[in-house]
Amino acid sequence: MIRKSKHRDSIDLQSRWAVRPLDVLQAINELNPAIVHFSGHGAVSSELILENADGNAKYISKEAIVLSIMTLSDKIRLIIFNTCFSYEQAQAVINHVDASIGMTDSISDNGACSFAAQFYSSLGFGLSLQKAFDQAKASLALENVSEKDIPFLYTKEGVDPDNYFIVIPKSQADFSYPKV
Repeated sequence: MIRKSKHRDSIDLQSRWAVRPLDVLQAINELNPAIVHFSGHGAVSSELILENADGNAKYISKEAIVLSIMTLSDKIRLIIFNTCFSYEQAQAVINHVDASIGMTDSISDNGACSFAAQFYSSLGFGLSLQKAFDQAKASLALENVSEKDIPFLYTKEGVDPDNYFIVIPKSQADFSYPKV
């Protein structure tokens, strides 16, 4: 969906697969992204599920996530927890980034993918954070996915998501484009 967007060249999507806890810090240090997107699994107990060195599930506490985010790049503007039951993580990191998105319940793989695809497409069209979020939720309704009320957007105090833009068209001079 990013490739179909008007300002697709303004988004540089870098992926890391089968991420272990320390891989998160390494990747963020290497990439210095504007957006960090966690896609995978989350636990009802507000934990993010990554892999350990043996390839088994490693539960990462909300506190460990917040502590990690506090130590990372000042360039990070948005963190997306596209995992089940991630609203507490999203709510907890908001003191350290401008905005975050979390899921208030379990979300299907189809729902999570549809949400993310439309969200990044909307950003790629230069829409505000709020419009991109709203369109991503609308895409769930259009796809008949009954999970449209599960994603939740949090913003730091003083951040207006209707006037908050992450992708600014390349036609605007001297802008440094974010890595996603």
